[in-house]
Amino acid sequence: MKIQPVKTAIVVCGGISDLYLSTMINKFKILDVVGGYDRNPAKVQAKAEKYGIKSMTFEEILADPSIEIVVNLTAPTGHYPVIKQLLEAGKHVYTEKVMTVELEHAAELVKLADEKNLYLGAAPDTFLGSAIQTARYVVDSGMIGEITSCYCVLTRDSEIFSRAFPFTAKPGGGIGFDVGIYYITALLSILGPVKEVSGVVRTHKPERKNYAPENFGESYAIECENLMSGILHFECGTVGNLLFDANSIFTAPERPAVALIGTMGIVSIQDPNSFGGDVKVILKGNNEPFTMQQSHAFSDECRGLGVADMAWAMRTGRKNRASKEMAYHALDVLHGIVKSSETSSNQKLQSTFEKTPPIPRGYSGQTFFEFVEEFGIAL
Repeated sequence: MKIQPVKTAIVVCGGISDLYLSTMINKFKILDVVGGYDRNPAKVQAKAEKYGIKSMTFEEILADPSIEIVVNLTAPTGHYPVIKQLLEAGKHVYTEKVMTVELEHAAELVKLADEKNLYLGAAPDTFLGSAIQTARYVVDSGMIGEITSCYCVLTRDSEIFSRAFPFTAKPGGGIGFDVGIYYITALLSILGPVKEVSGVVRTHKPERKNYAPENFGESYAIECENLMSGILHFECGTVGNLLFDANSIFTAPERPAVALIGTMGIVSIQDPNSFGGDVKVILKGNNEPFTMQQSHAFSDECRGLGVADMAWAMRTGRKNRASKEMAYHALDVLHGIVKSSETSSNQKLQSTFEKTPPIPRGYSGQTFFEFVEEFGIAL
C-alpha cells in the first residue's frame, strides 16, 4: 500500500525552528511540511522563503483540514493554551519540552487528546537517537546484568544562559525543567517508570545584575530553579541520583556524567541532550571501558525525529514512542522532586506509562540510500 505523507505545520519560528524544519523537510519522507506561524510576520516570512513553506496565521492552521500534525515550538509558559487550542481543533500535536509547566495542565491535555482520539507527543526526542538506543540495547541484552543504580550530573552557568536565552530565567526554563528533562527521559526510556522521588530544589541568588552593554547594571530575577538534586526509585528496583546545577561553569561541548550501573558492568552515555555520542561499557573483570559500536540509527542532530515517529505511528496504527504518557510521567517526576523539597518528604508518583519498543536495529550507518534510516521508525 502507498503511505501518504502527513501534512505538518509549525507554530512559532524561533531559533530552534531551523533545527526542526531542516530535519523534518530533508530527512523524512513521511512528513510534508506545508506552513508555519509566528506572531512576528518577518520571522515566519523568512522561514517560508528559506524552506519553501507557506506563511500562515494561527487561525489558518487551525482551520486547514489538510494539516494533520502541528509542531508547537512556543516557550514553555505558552504550551498549555496553544496545545489546547490545537487539540480542540482536531489537530495531532507534537510539542517542545516540557509538555506544560503545570502538572494539572498536562493532565488536562492528556485527557483531551484521549477523548478526541488524537496523538500528542512531546520532546525531548533525543532518546530515539543512536546513543540512548544503543545504551538501551546494552541494558536490554543483559550485558551488564541487573541495573541497580544510575546517576546524572550536569553543570551550567545560568547567568550566561539567562542573557542568551531569557526564557531560561522564567518558569519552565530552569535547569531541571528545561535541561534535566533530557536526562530523566533518557532514564525512563531505558528503565521504565518511577514510583517514588525525593529531592532538594533551590533558586540560588535569585536577584542578579545584567552586565550586557545595553542593559548594564539593571536588575533581573531568576524565576525558576537553578539547582536540583533528586533521588528516583524506579518500579524496576533501580535507584537513581540526579544533580543539575546552573550556578557553576558551562563548557562547550558540555561534559555531563551519565551512567547506568549493573551487577556485571557499567554503561555510560555521553550527553542525553544529543542524538549521538560515544556509549562506553566496562564489564566485570576489566579495568578500562570499551566504546560500544552504535547499534541504531540517527547519530546526527535530528530534532523532529519524534514528529516523524509520530507520523509513522499515525499511518501504521501504533503508539508513538515520544508518547504523551511518558512526557507526563517525566513532568510528574520533576514536580515530585519540587514537592519533596517543599515538604521535606518522599513523594509517591500517581502516574505511570508503558515503555514503547525500541527502534529496531539494522538501520544505522547506511549513508548510500537516504531512505534506509527512516525504515526503522516505520515499524
